[in-house]
Amino acid sequence: MIKVDSKGTAALFDVRVAPGASRTRIVGEYSGALKVAVSAAPEKGKANKALLAALAKALGAKKADITLVSGETSRTKRVAVEGQTSAQLERKLAEICK
Repeated sequence: MIKVDSKGTAALFDVRVAPGASRTRIVGEYSGALKVAVSAAPEKGKANKALLAALAKALGAKKADITLVSGETSRTKRVAVEGQTSAQLERKLAEICK
């Protein structure tokens, strides 16, 4: 299960990124984080941008509502989603990981 925390008006969770994949897709749960494969290379922030766009699409959120909190150069990142409670985000993540 993916752990979701709250901070102010945002819900936060961990993401494990696999850059340079053949296509961008949500892989599923990986050690308490959401695993996402992105086709972008891990250079000059391209993979991070692709990750945030993929998350916005999968979660039905605006791109502006999803921000990278930590892990800019790491495969494991912390992401914040504005305007969603932790319970709402947990339900969406569970649905995505089916």
